[in-house]
Amino acid sequence: MTDPLVSVIIPLYNSAATVGATLESVIAQTYPHLEILVVDDGSTDAGPAICREFIDPRLRILQQRNRGLAGARNTGIRQASGVFCAFLDSDDLWLPEKIQRHVDHFRHRQEVGVSFSRSGFINEDGSPLGIYQMPQLSAITPELIFCRNPIGNGSAVVIRREVLEAIRFQANLYGEPEDFYFDDSFRQSEDIECWLRIALQTNWRFEGLPEALTLYRVNAGGLSANLEQQYAAWERVLTKTAISHPGFIARWGPRARAYQLRYLARRAIRQRQPALAVQLMHQALASHVRILLEEPRRTLISLGAAYLLWLLPDWLYRRMESSMIRLTGSSQERRMRQDARPGDSATGAGGAEP
Repeated sequence: MTDPLVSVIIPLYNSAATVGATLESVIAQTYPHLEILVVDDGSTDAGPAICREFIDPRLRILQQRNRGLAGARNTGIRQASGVFCAFLDSDDLWLPEKIQRHVDHFRHRQEVGVSFSRSGFINEDGSPLGIYQMPQLSAITPELIFCRNPIGNGSAVVIRREVLEAIRFQANLYGEPEDFYFDDSFRQSEDIECWLRIALQTNWRFEGLPEALTLYRVNAGGLSANLEQQYAAWERVLTKTAISHPGFIARWGPRARAYQLRYLARRAIRQRQPALAVQLMHQALASHVRILLEEPRRTLISLGAAYLLWLLPDWLYRRMESSMIRLTGSSQERRMRQDARPGDSATGAGGAEP
């Protein structure tokens, strides 16, 4: 059987500090049948020049005026020749065996259209933080995607080209009709909008791998850092989806909003914004108080962390946080080892929050 071509799509915008390591992690993949499409989305730094220093016949650099992350991914998809499309942000990394594991996954699970992995968090310098995104890996429903986004981040996912063609739509956003897969009008939350559209409009399955094959960089200055803009973008996803699936949004909207607000509260905690974290947790409970019953441990820890950050001296909070991270990371690593054993369940019970 011929090994299928995998198209790796890397949007690039002013990431000179990280894109070299990102490309190195792709070139180091044990699966060799790749085309690597770097989409320069109007960068003004040295990022494109760094990419051109790599001598690899599989590498192509595409240039366009700035369209945002979704627009860069769409350009890559239009130019891609692969049976599968893998997305990698220009500040994230892959472990060498990642693509091979996903190709094997698709071979053995023909009904799976979207394959993703768990992710380990790294800091701006690339050092591991010792904690992971630990989403549910199977039995993934549209409501789980909406409420908990098990894929977690765009660098964790590999998608069959057939799936992308099934959700393709045409629009005239830049002066002429073009095919779109992600929605270019979203500058944030473009991932969840796309995953939700796949789940609601197709019969393809989502399924995850137990290993942390993606390294996701936590960057306080990145696109996800502005929490108010991120929440507004998420609300746009809800509004857009309500047009085509009003019953789905009526049933799951309040619950999904609560989980999104809790997620943003945890981000506010990491950004050392205690007042905002407390406010977001209160809004989460007001939207869907049953989040306390559905996920009591994670919800109470989030609420407690927000208040402790507000009330405790910074040195004491940091000491407690460091201890909790070590305990959480050790527990997550044990869980991943267990899930990787043949015959063990990898269903889990949560989403992609650490």
